[in-house]
Amino acid sequence: MKLKTAFLSAAMLLVTTIASAFTIDYYNKDSQKHVFEVKSNGSTQKVEFSASTSGATSIQTSASEVEIKTSCGWVKVKNGAKVTIKDGCIKVE
Repeated sequence: MKLKTAFLSAAMLLVTTIASAFTIDYYNKDSQKHVFEVKSNGSTQKVEFSASTSGATSIQTSASEVEIKTSCGWVKVKNGAKVTIKDGCIKVE
């Protein structure tokens, strides 16, 4: 019975973690990858954007908006936003 309860708790934690993923679709025009600092819900983490490509990246947060620190300053990005990166700066589409 304890094993079943532990398994159920782990499954619920996994579902909660997946549901709280914050996704950003991006197109990085720069020939280098960028790793930016992200602030959400009072904590910070790093997010990586691959070089010269388009893709999607996820941030583990329950927030609907995050702030990303670039060489051009802080940019507010909403969940599901599409952004373009050029010269180390983020432009929200």
